[in-house]
Amino acid sequence: MAQSARAREVLRRVRSVPPGFVTTYGDLCPGAPRFAGAVMAACEDPDVPWQRVVRADGSLAKGERQRRLLEAEGIPFRGERVDMKLAWFAIDDTAEKSD
Repeated sequence: MAQSARAREVLRRVRSVPPGFVTTYGDLCPGAPRFAGAVMAACEDPDVPWQRVVRADGSLAKGERQRRLLEAEGIPFRGERVDMKLAWFAIDDTAEKSD
């Protein structure tokens, strides 16, 4: 399946999130977080760190498997949710984009 430029940009943004941090679907595609979710759901590339994408409130879309992976990276939690004050990574739109 061919990817649109918009989908490639979502995946580029996911890859920019370093270990130990998370971003949100809304950060991946401002104004269209559901599009980002659809791109992530269709992605089968093992090099895309899908576990680093959470909902804006820090809740997990992929449950316990996602939590285990995030905890292994040292992501802090407050109860069932990622502590977004400590773990959120602001994607820098000014960084050079690769294609």
